[in-house]
Amino acid sequence: MKIERYLTLFIASIVLLTSCNSSEKGESKDTESDRVYSLVTVAPLKEELFQHKIRVQGDIITDYDAMISSEMGGQLRSIKVKEGQKVKKGQLLAVVDASILASNIEELKTQLRHAEYILDKQEKLHQNGLGSEIELESARNQVKALKAKLKSMETQRGKSMIKAPFSGIVDQIFAKQGQMVGPQSPILRLVNNETVDLVASISEKYVGQIKVGTPISVTFPDSRIDTAIVLKITSVGNYINPINRTFRIRTTIKNNDFLLPNMLAEVTITDFEKKGIVIPEKSILKDAKNKDYVFLAMPRGAYYEINKKYITVEKSYQGKSLVQGLETGNHFVVVEGAKGVYEGDKVRVKK
Repeated sequence: MKIERYLTLFIASIVLLTSCNSSEKGESKDTESDRVYSLVTVAPLKEELFQHKIRVQGDIITDYDAMISSEMGGQLRSIKVKEGQKVKKGQLLAVVDASILASNIEELKTQLRHAEYILDKQEKLHQNGLGSEIELESARNQVKALKAKLKSMETQRGKSMIKAPFSGIVDQIFAKQGQMVGPQSPILRLVNNETVDLVASISEKYVGQIKVGTPISVTFPDSRIDTAIVLKITSVGNYINPINRTFRIRTTIKNNDFLLPNMLAEVTITDFEKKGIVIPEKSILKDAKNKDYVFLAMPRGAYYEINKKYITVEKSYQGKSLVQGLETGNHFVVVEGAKGVYEGDKVRVKK
Protein backbone atom coordinates (compact mmCIF):
# COMPACT_ATOMS: atom_id res chain seq x y z
CA MET A 1 0.00 0.00 0.00
CA LYS A 2 2.83 2.40 0.82
CA ILE A 3 4.48 1.70 -2.53
CA GLU A 4 1.26 2.47 -4.39
CA ARG A 5 0.81 5.68 -2.39
CA TYR A 6 4.39 6.82 -3.22
CA LEU A 7 3.88 5.95 -6.88
CA THR A 8 0.66 7.96 -7.00
CA LEU A 9 2.38 10.98 -5.42
CA PHE A 10 5.31 10.73 -7.87
CA ILE A 11 3.02 10.66 -10.92
CA ALA A 12 1.04 13.62 -9.56
CA SER A 13 4.27 15.62 -9.10
CA ILE A 14 5.36 14.92 -12.67
CA VAL A 15 1.97 16.04 -14.01
CA LEU A 16 2.13 19.22 -11.90
CA LEU A 17 5.65 20.09 -13.12
CA THR A 18 4.71 19.48 -16.71
CA SER A 19 1.68 21.75 -16.34
CA CYS A 20 3.79 24.51 -14.81
CA ASN A 21 6.39 24.34 -17.62
CA SER A 22 3.68 24.51 -20.22
CA SER A 23 2.16 27.52 -18.48
CA GLU A 24 5.53 29.30 -18.34
CA LYS A 25 6.17 28.66 -22.02
CA GLY A 26 2.77 30.05 -22.89
CA GLU A 27 3.43 33.19 -20.86
CA SER A 28 6.80 33.68 -22.56
CA LYS A 29 5.23 33.36 -25.96
CA ASP A 30 2.51 35.87 -25.15
CA THR A 31 5.06 38.37 -23.78
CA GLU A 32 7.22 38.15 -26.90
CA SER A 33 4.27 38.70 -29.21
CA ASP A 34 2.95 41.59 -27.14
CA ARG A 35 6.34 43.28 -26.67
CA VAL A 36 6.15 47.16 -26.86
CA TYR A 37 8.84 48.78 -29.08
CA SER A 38 9.90 52.47 -29.10
CA LEU A 39 7.90 54.64 -31.49
CA VAL A 40 9.88 56.89 -33.87
CA THR A 41 9.29 58.96 -36.99
CA VAL A 42 11.53 58.52 -40.01
CA ALA A 43 12.33 60.19 -43.32
CA PRO A 44 13.39 58.45 -46.54
CA LEU A 45 16.91 58.86 -47.87
CA LYS A 46 16.78 60.41 -51.32
CA GLU A 47 18.76 62.75 -53.52
CA GLU A 48 17.45 66.25 -54.07
CA LEU A 49 18.73 69.72 -54.93
CA PHE A 50 19.97 71.51 -51.83
CA GLN A 51 20.13 75.31 -51.87
CA HIS A 52 21.69 77.65 -49.33
CA LYS A 53 20.45 81.23 -49.38
CA ILE A 54 21.43 84.58 -47.88
CA ARG A 55 18.77 86.99 -46.67
CA VAL A 56 19.62 90.67 -46.22
CA GLN A 57 17.75 93.95 -46.12
CA GLY A 58 17.93 96.30 -49.09
CA ASP A 59 16.72 99.77 -50.05
CA ILE A 60 15.21 101.27 -53.19
CA ILE A 61 17.05 104.38 -54.37
CA THR A 62 16.97 106.56 -57.45
CA ASP A 63 19.44 108.96 -59.04
CA TYR A 64 16.56 111.18 -60.09
CA ASP A 65 15.44 112.60 -56.74
CA ALA A 66 16.29 116.29 -56.47
CA MET A 67 15.49 119.19 -54.18
CA ILE A 68 15.16 122.11 -56.59
CA SER A 69 16.45 125.45 -55.29
CA SER A 70 17.20 128.83 -56.80
CA GLU A 71 20.86 129.53 -57.55
CA MET A 72 20.30 133.22 -56.91
CA GLY A 73 18.66 134.89 -53.97
CA GLY A 74 15.45 136.85 -54.41
CA GLN A 75 11.72 136.89 -54.03
CA LEU A 76 9.76 134.01 -55.55
CA ARG A 77 7.49 135.65 -58.11
CA SER A 78 5.55 132.59 -59.24
CA ILE A 79 5.38 128.78 -59.21
CA LYS A 80 4.43 127.35 -62.58
CA VAL A 81 3.63 123.75 -61.52
CA LYS A 82 1.51 121.83 -59.02
CA GLU A 83 2.21 118.79 -56.85
CA GLY A 84 1.78 115.53 -58.76
CA GLN A 85 2.28 117.22 -62.13
CA LYS A 86 4.47 115.54 -64.72
CA VAL A 87 7.11 117.80 -66.23
CA LYS A 88 9.68 117.44 -68.98
CA LYS A 89 13.36 118.27 -68.87
CA GLY A 90 13.85 122.04 -69.36
CA GLN A 91 10.25 122.94 -68.44
CA LEU A 92 9.81 126.14 -66.39
CA LEU A 93 9.05 125.37 -62.74
CA ALA A 94 9.29 128.73 -60.95
CA VAL A 95 10.42 132.33 -61.44
CA VAL A 96 12.49 134.44 -59.04
CA ASP A 97 12.25 138.22 -59.17
CA ALA A 98 15.17 139.63 -61.17
CA SER A 99 13.93 143.17 -61.80
CA ILE A 100 17.06 144.79 -60.31
CA LEU A 101 19.22 142.54 -62.42
CA ALA A 102 17.20 143.47 -65.51
CA SER A 103 17.79 147.18 -64.80
CA ASN A 104 21.51 146.57 -64.45
CA ILE A 105 21.49 144.73 -67.79
CA GLU A 106 19.77 147.64 -69.52
CA GLU A 107 22.33 150.01 -68.04
CA LEU A 108 25.17 147.79 -69.30
CA LYS A 109 23.63 147.69 -72.78
CA THR A 110 23.61 151.49 -72.86
CA GLN A 111 27.26 151.60 -71.79
CA LEU A 112 28.12 149.00 -74.43
CA ARG A 113 26.47 150.97 -77.21
CA HIS A 114 28.46 154.05 -76.18
CA ALA A 115 31.71 152.05 -76.00
CA GLU A 116 31.09 150.57 -79.43
CA TYR A 117 30.49 154.11 -80.79
CA ILE A 118 33.81 155.29 -79.31
CA LEU A 119 35.59 152.23 -80.75
CA ASP A 120 34.15 152.91 -84.20
CA LYS A 121 35.43 156.50 -84.11
CA GLN A 122 38.90 155.42 -82.93
CA GLU A 123 39.15 152.85 -85.75
CA LYS A 124 38.26 155.49 -88.37
CA LEU A 125 40.83 157.92 -86.94
CA HIS A 126 43.43 155.15 -86.97
CA GLN A 127 42.66 154.36 -90.62
CA ASN A 128 43.26 158.06 -91.49
CA GLY A 129 46.53 158.13 -89.60
CA LEU A 130 45.06 160.09 -86.75
CA GLY A 131 44.68 159.13 -83.08
CA SER A 132 46.99 157.01 -80.98
CA GLU A 133 47.37 153.21 -80.74
CA ILE A 134 46.78 153.37 -76.96
CA GLU A 135 43.39 155.07 -77.35
CA LEU A 136 42.33 152.47 -79.92
CA GLU A 137 43.31 149.54 -77.68
CA SER A 138 41.58 151.18 -74.72
CA ALA A 139 38.36 151.46 -76.71
CA ARG A 140 38.59 147.79 -77.80
CA ASN A 141 39.22 146.60 -74.24
CA GLN A 142 36.29 148.65 -72.96
CA VAL A 143 33.95 146.98 -75.45
CA LYS A 144 35.25 143.47 -74.57
CA ALA A 145 34.89 144.09 -70.83
CA LEU A 146 31.32 145.35 -71.16
CA LYS A 147 30.33 142.42 -73.38
CA ALA A 148 31.77 139.94 -70.88
CA LYS A 149 30.00 141.61 -68.00
CA LEU A 150 26.73 141.71 -69.95
CA LYS A 151 27.02 138.00 -70.75
CA SER A 152 27.60 137.21 -67.07
CA MET A 153 24.57 139.20 -66.00
CA GLU A 154 22.43 137.60 -68.69
CA THR A 155 23.47 134.22 -67.31
CA GLN A 156 22.50 135.31 -63.81
CA ARG A 157 19.13 136.53 -65.04
CA GLY A 158 18.61 133.15 -66.68
CA LYS A 159 19.02 131.53 -63.28
CA SER A 160 15.94 133.36 -62.09
CA MET A 161 14.01 131.06 -64.42
CA ILE A 162 14.10 127.73 -62.55
CA LYS A 163 13.76 124.82 -64.99
CA ALA A 164 13.48 121.04 -64.58
CA PRO A 165 16.91 119.34 -64.74
CA PHE A 166 15.23 116.09 -65.81
CA SER A 167 11.79 114.74 -66.64
CA GLY A 168 9.77 113.59 -63.65
CA ILE A 169 6.93 114.33 -61.25
CA VAL A 170 6.66 117.27 -58.85
CA ASP A 171 6.44 115.37 -55.59
CA GLN A 172 6.19 118.26 -53.13
CA ILE A 173 6.28 122.07 -53.19
CA PHE A 174 7.89 123.72 -50.16
CA ALA A 175 8.03 127.46 -50.99
CA LYS A 176 5.19 129.98 -51.28
CA GLN A 177 4.79 132.75 -53.81
CA GLY A 178 6.33 135.98 -52.48
CA GLN A 179 8.75 134.12 -50.18
CA MET A 180 12.45 134.93 -50.25
CA VAL A 181 14.41 132.01 -51.71
CA GLY A 182 18.04 131.13 -52.33
CA PRO A 183 20.49 128.24 -52.69
CA GLN A 184 19.78 126.97 -49.14
CA SER A 185 15.98 127.07 -49.35
CA PRO A 186 14.44 124.35 -51.56
CA ILE A 187 11.43 125.29 -53.64
CA LEU A 188 10.19 121.82 -54.62
CA ARG A 189 11.15 118.14 -54.91
CA LEU A 190 11.33 116.54 -58.38
CA VAL A 191 11.36 112.74 -58.64
CA ASN A 192 11.57 110.26 -61.49
CA ASN A 193 10.97 106.62 -60.47
CA GLU A 194 10.89 105.12 -63.94
CA THR A 195 14.33 103.64 -63.30
CA VAL A 196 15.29 102.78 -59.71
CA ASP A 197 18.10 100.81 -58.08
CA LEU A 198 18.03 98.23 -55.32
CA VAL A 199 21.09 98.32 -53.05
CA ALA A 200 22.04 95.97 -50.21
CA SER A 201 25.06 95.27 -48.02
CA ILE A 202 26.50 91.72 -47.96
CA SER A 203 28.95 90.23 -45.44
CA GLU A 204 32.52 90.10 -46.69
CA LYS A 205 32.63 86.30 -46.22
CA TYR A 206 30.60 86.01 -49.42
CA VAL A 207 33.13 87.94 -51.53
CA GLY A 208 33.84 85.89 -54.64
CA GLN A 209 30.58 83.93 -54.37
CA ILE A 210 28.33 86.81 -55.40
CA LYS A 211 29.03 88.20 -58.85
CA VAL A 212 27.46 90.34 -61.57
CA GLY A 213 24.62 88.31 -63.03
CA THR A 214 23.86 86.34 -59.83
CA PRO A 215 20.05 85.96 -59.57
CA ILE A 216 18.26 87.37 -56.53
CA SER A 217 14.69 87.27 -55.26
CA VAL A 218 13.24 90.46 -53.79
CA THR A 219 10.17 90.90 -51.58
CA PHE A 220 8.74 93.95 -49.83
CA PRO A 221 7.56 92.93 -46.33
CA ASP A 222 6.31 96.38 -45.29
CA SER A 223 4.08 96.88 -48.32
CA ARG A 224 1.11 95.15 -49.90
CA ILE A 225 3.28 93.86 -52.72
CA ASP A 226 3.19 90.12 -52.02
CA THR A 227 4.89 88.97 -55.22
CA ALA A 228 8.60 88.18 -55.26
CA ILE A 229 10.57 89.88 -58.04
CA VAL A 230 13.42 87.90 -59.62
CA LEU A 231 16.32 90.12 -60.70
CA LYS A 232 20.04 89.87 -61.48
CA ILE A 233 22.86 91.75 -59.80
CA THR A 234 24.20 94.49 -62.09
CA SER A 235 27.00 95.80 -59.88
CA VAL A 236 29.17 94.38 -57.06
CA GLY A 237 31.10 96.73 -54.79
CA ASN A 238 34.90 96.86 -54.79
CA TYR A 239 35.18 98.21 -51.26
CA ILE A 240 34.70 96.66 -47.80
CA ASN A 241 33.07 98.93 -45.25
CA PRO A 242 35.45 98.81 -42.25
CA ILE A 243 32.62 99.49 -39.79
CA ASN A 244 30.30 96.55 -40.57
CA ARG A 245 32.62 94.47 -42.85
CA THR A 246 30.22 94.45 -45.78
CA PHE A 247 30.27 95.27 -49.49
CA ARG A 248 27.42 96.66 -51.59
CA ILE A 249 25.49 95.10 -54.41
CA ARG A 250 23.19 96.91 -56.80
CA THR A 251 20.60 95.94 -59.36
CA THR A 252 18.73 98.25 -61.72
CA ILE A 253 14.95 98.03 -62.18
CA LYS A 254 13.71 99.64 -65.38
CA ASN A 255 10.15 100.52 -66.42
CA ASN A 256 9.23 100.74 -62.74
CA ASP A 257 5.70 101.82 -61.90
CA PHE A 258 5.19 100.85 -58.24
CA LEU A 259 8.50 100.97 -56.31
CA LEU A 260 9.31 104.17 -54.43
CA PRO A 261 12.66 105.52 -53.17
CA ASN A 262 13.58 104.46 -49.60
CA MET A 263 11.21 101.48 -49.72
CA LEU A 264 12.57 98.56 -47.66
CA ALA A 265 13.19 95.26 -49.44
CA GLU A 266 14.20 91.75 -48.39
CA VAL A 267 16.82 90.30 -50.71
CA THR A 268 17.34 86.54 -51.01
CA ILE A 269 20.48 85.31 -52.78
CA THR A 270 21.24 81.66 -53.58
CA ASP A 271 24.97 81.39 -52.85
CA PHE A 272 25.25 77.55 -52.89
CA GLU A 273 23.40 74.68 -54.56
CA LYS A 274 24.24 71.01 -54.99
CA LYS A 275 22.40 67.75 -55.58
CA GLY A 276 22.88 65.10 -52.89
CA ILE A 277 21.42 63.36 -49.83
CA VAL A 278 19.34 65.88 -47.87
CA ILE A 279 17.97 64.99 -44.42
CA PRO A 280 16.16 66.90 -41.64
CA GLU A 281 18.66 68.84 -39.55
CA LYS A 282 17.09 67.69 -36.26
CA SER A 283 17.88 64.05 -37.10
CA ILE A 284 21.62 64.76 -36.73
CA LEU A 285 23.18 63.96 -33.35
CA LYS A 286 26.68 64.45 -31.89
CA ASP A 287 28.75 62.02 -29.88
CA ALA A 288 31.18 62.74 -27.04
CA LYS A 289 33.89 63.59 -29.59
CA ASN A 290 31.59 66.11 -31.32
CA LYS A 291 31.23 63.90 -34.40
CA ASP A 292 27.96 63.94 -36.34
CA TYR A 293 25.92 60.78 -36.70
CA VAL A 294 22.38 59.60 -37.41
CA PHE A 295 20.33 56.53 -36.60
CA LEU A 296 19.06 54.53 -39.55
CA ALA A 297 15.89 52.41 -39.29
CA MET A 298 16.32 49.14 -41.22
CA PRO A 299 13.07 47.22 -42.04
CA ARG A 300 12.91 43.84 -40.31
CA GLY A 301 9.39 42.54 -40.94
CA ALA A 302 7.00 43.94 -38.32
CA TYR A 303 9.63 46.19 -36.76
CA TYR A 304 12.73 48.23 -37.68
CA GLU A 305 16.25 47.72 -36.41
CA ILE A 306 18.40 50.73 -35.46
CA ASN A 307 21.87 51.19 -36.95
CA LYS A 308 24.25 54.05 -36.12
CA LYS A 309 25.94 55.85 -39.01
CA TYR A 310 28.56 58.64 -38.90
CA ILE A 311 28.14 61.42 -41.46
CA THR A 312 29.72 64.68 -42.66
CA VAL A 313 27.50 67.77 -42.85
CA GLU A 314 28.29 70.03 -45.85
CA LYS A 315 25.67 72.74 -45.42
CA SER A 316 22.51 73.39 -43.40
CA TYR A 317 19.66 75.75 -44.19
CA GLN A 318 16.09 76.14 -42.92
CA GLY A 319 15.98 72.81 -41.09
CA LYS A 320 17.61 70.73 -43.82
CA SER A 321 21.20 69.49 -44.17
CA LEU A 322 23.23 68.28 -47.12
CA VAL A 323 25.30 65.34 -45.87
CA GLN A 324 27.91 62.83 -47.01
CA GLY A 325 28.20 59.24 -45.82
CA LEU A 326 24.67 58.06 -46.58
CA GLU A 327 23.20 56.24 -49.54
CA THR A 328 19.69 55.83 -50.83
CA GLY A 329 18.01 52.45 -50.33
CA ASN A 330 15.36 50.55 -48.42
CA HIS A 331 16.12 52.25 -45.11
CA PHE A 332 15.22 55.47 -43.35
CA VAL A 333 16.77 58.10 -41.11
CA VAL A 334 15.25 58.48 -37.65
CA VAL A 335 13.94 62.02 -37.12
CA GLU A 336 11.85 62.17 -33.96
CA GLY A 337 12.72 59.81 -31.12
CA ALA A 338 16.38 59.49 -32.14
CA LYS A 339 17.60 60.56 -28.69
CA GLY A 340 15.76 57.68 -27.02
CA VAL A 341 17.14 54.77 -29.03
CA TYR A 342 20.44 52.94 -29.33
CA GLU A 343 22.18 50.90 -31.99
CA GLY A 344 20.58 47.46 -32.30
CA ASP A 345 17.24 48.54 -30.82
CA LYS A 346 14.01 47.40 -32.37
CA VAL A 347 11.48 50.16 -33.00
CA ARG A 348 8.15 50.82 -34.58
CA VAL A 349 7.62 53.63 -37.11
CA LYS A 350 4.89 56.15 -36.60
CA LYS A 351 2.65 56.22 -39.65
